[in-house]
Amino acid sequence: MAEEKRKRILSGIQPTGAPTLGNYIGAVRNWALLQNDYDCLYMVADLHALTVRQAPAELRRRTREMAALLLAAGIDPTHHVMFVQSHVPAHCELSWVLACNTQFGELSRMTQFKDKSAKHPDNVNGGLFTYPVLMAADILVYNADLVPVGQDQTQHLEIARDIATRFNGIYGDTFVLPEGYISASGAKIMSLAEPAKKMSKSDTNANGFVLMTDDKDTILRKFKRAVTDSDEVVRFDREAKPGVSNLMVIYSTFTGKTMADIEAEFAGKGYGDFKLAVAEATADALAPVKDEYARILADKSYVDGVLKEGAARAARLADRTVAKVYRKVGLLQLER
Repeated sequence: MAEEKRKRILSGIQPTGAPTLGNYIGAVRNWALLQNDYDCLYMVADLHALTVRQAPAELRRRTREMAALLLAAGIDPTHHVMFVQSHVPAHCELSWVLACNTQFGELSRMTQFKDKSAKHPDNVNGGLFTYPVLMAADILVYNADLVPVGQDQTQHLEIARDIATRFNGIYGDTFVLPEGYISASGAKIMSLAEPAKKMSKSDTNANGFVLMTDDKDTILRKFKRAVTDSDEVVRFDREAKPGVSNLMVIYSTFTGKTMADIEAEFAGKGYGDFKLAVAEATADALAPVKDEYARILADKSYVDGVLKEGAARAARLADRTVAKVYRKVGLLQLER
């Protein structure tokens, strides 16, 4: 019996600084785990970062750093594909055709456009408006079967599916309709300072987030200051005890303990003991990644070699899709 073809999964992350603990638990950590069951393409989404004005030298540096961090987290570039988005021109080539098959009203309803426009009123640019089309191109150019999504990304996947459905309806079967992938081991990590908000490195309160590259002393200090409540009982209740529950999710992720196990472990103990335990577990889990990151980043030629090979492999897949799309919409193509 022929071996069943593995499904293709694609995900990306912007190079806008070191990922947070939330990024690691909710996404990056799981990317390595997905490699056992799927054909994976992972990209550093530098083009998407341009919707907010970037310092050029800093963007280049952060792009390489993000690639090194993904490698340190366990991405295997020999069996899967890791690349930088701008290194594969097919993303932009397909994006234009898809934009011509996307309605203005669809884009104007995107909540992220409204949110980012409010945050950056001095730079409400066209790229920010058409961002979902480029994201659709990222996915559809590889005919990805699955896309890991969080709650704030489901709308982007929905519009990618709508665009693909419309194109397939006009020009015949061309694109795979991607499905969302929600990992059983993924979790939404909230701010340590404001547990009602998602953890974000753009938080103005540095105590609200932990970075994957933070040292142990910094991690201990931030968890020590984490917001909890006044009753000193370690119990999981997202509504009544959001701060404590958030810490319990983090602790569970790194220890494998259930919520009931954690409640029993800290029964009769204060929040000081609990916070210290969560901090220690987090620091111990991130330490090997941080050390490997430093080792890999020091070898610039290795990182660049991985990205060059990854771009070539990604382009071989993406260029076939673009050629097919160009032919279907009627663009004249000459033999090379």
